[in-house]
Amino acid sequence: MSQLTEKDKAALLALARSVIAERVGAGESVAPPEGETPPLKELRGCFVSLHKKNRLRGCIGTIEPVAPLTAGVRENALNAAFEDPRFPPLNAAELDDVEVEISVLTSPQPLEFSDPQQLLSQLRPGVHGVILTKSGRRSTFLPQVWKQLPDKKRFLEHLCLKAGMTRDCWKEEDITVQVYEVESFSEAPDGSRRGLS
Repeated sequence: MSQLTEKDKAALLALARSVIAERVGAGESVAPPEGETPPLKELRGCFVSLHKKNRLRGCIGTIEPVAPLTAGVRENALNAAFEDPRFPPLNAAELDDVEVEISVLTSPQPLEFSDPQQLLSQLRPGVHGVILTKSGRRSTFLPQVWKQLPDKKRFLEHLCLKAGMTRDCWKEEDITVQVYEVESFSEAPDGSRRGLS
């Protein structure tokens, strides 16, 4: 997978903000950058997170690489702003207070383990995004979540709860775990871009 340039990151952030602004009637959507660089055309999973005064205001994404990056950012920006069931739809009055963050994912890779201790030993806090699947239920945390849940057991417990399962579901034999890494970057509070990767 190709590396994103600083210009690519700035273009994606501008795209995400503009589609949200257009939806709330506060501006026009910008077109994807002309002469898109190869990384912007690649099929990549991505998440768009919105933060208001350092608190989450919406986060929606796609884990699997099913769409070109620009299309994924456009769709997930709208979903994070208006379709996250945890929050009311964003309104125009909030737009200036919202900071956009984009996380671009590597392809998920399965972890092989025979018991809970071996699973714990393979997790890399702050590096791995984790996908937990069991009995048709699935949940994921981006690597950024390790900042709030640095303990591996608590991280997995909360991942189980997010999927609507028991806290200790990660210890069961029929659990599957995949990991991925992200390149994340966001705007500064004044709307300018800053890198976080």
